[in-house]
Amino acid sequence: MTILVTGATGVVGRGVVGELLRAGRRVRALTRRPAAARLPGEVEVYEGDLEHPESLRAALAGVERLYLFPVARTAAEVVALAAESGVRRIVDLSGAGADDETFEDGYRVVERAVEASGLDWTHVRPGEFAANWLDWAPSIRAERTVRRPHGGAVTQPTHEADVAAVAAAALLGDGHEGRTYTFAGPEALTVVEQVEAIGRAIGERVRFEEQDPVAAREQWIRDGYPAEVVDWLFGMWAASARDPAPVDEEWACVVPRLTGRPARTFSEWAAENAAAFS
Repeated sequence: MTILVTGATGVVGRGVVGELLRAGRRVRALTRRPAAARLPGEVEVYEGDLEHPESLRAALAGVERLYLFPVARTAAEVVALAAESGVRRIVDLSGAGADDETFEDGYRVVERAVEASGLDWTHVRPGEFAANWLDWAPSIRAERTVRRPHGGAVTQPTHEADVAAVAAAALLGDGHEGRTYTFAGPEALTVVEQVEAIGRAIGERVRFEEQDPVAAREQWIRDGYPAEVVDWLFGMWAASARDPAPVDEEWACVVPRLTGRPARTFSEWAAENAAAFS
C-alpha cells in the first residue's frame, strides 16, 4: 500500500512521513521543491503543488491513502483527482476552530470536499500548535523578551509531532472512517507560563511584556494577517484571560487514546526547540 503525504516538508507533514516510515509503509511525498525536501532516502519524492491540481496526477498514481494538507481554493479538484486515481481513504489536516464562521472559507471548504468524495475520510482538528511560538524566536534571541497582548490567556499547546501521530493513526488504523478528531495538548498554560517554559529550556530568564491590544492588532494586520482572523484570535485570548479555563480533558485524551502514548508537554517541545530561541 502506497500513502501520499502532501505538504510533506511542513511542520506536520514531515512528521507524518516519519510516522509512516516507522510503521514500515511505502511513503510518497509531494513537495514543490524536491531538491530542497531533505526527506529520508526511502521516500518517493514527487514534485507538485496543491494550488495546481493537475500537477498531482503522477504522484497520485497507485496511491491508496492520502494525507491532505488544506488548500481550500483547489480542494474539490484535488479530492476529485484523488478519487479518480484510485485513492480510497483521505485524512485531512484541519483545525479545532473549523466550525467557526471565521474559517468557513478555509478548513470547512476542505472538509466538505472530502466528505462529498464518497471515500473513507477522517478530519484531524488540532488546537493551537506549540510551533506557532517559533514566531517569538527573533525577539527572544535578540532581547530575551516576548511582547503580546493578553498574557493571561490560557491555551493547550499541541506538539506538532502529536498531530502527525494522530494523522498517521487515522491513515493506518481501522475504525476512523467518518470521524472528526478535535484535540489539544495535555496542559492548560497561560502565555506567560509558556514564555517561562522557553526560558527554562534555554537556561535564561525570558521576560514577558504585555502589549496594548489595539496597537498589537494594527501590527498583526500590517504583518499580513487577515483582520477577521486577528479579531477572532484576539477576542478568544481576551475571553480566556478574563475567565481562564482548565484543561479540556475531552481534547487532551485523544492523542493517548489514538497513539497509545502520552501527549507531549509544552516543556518537552520547548526543550526540543531550544536552539531556535538561543
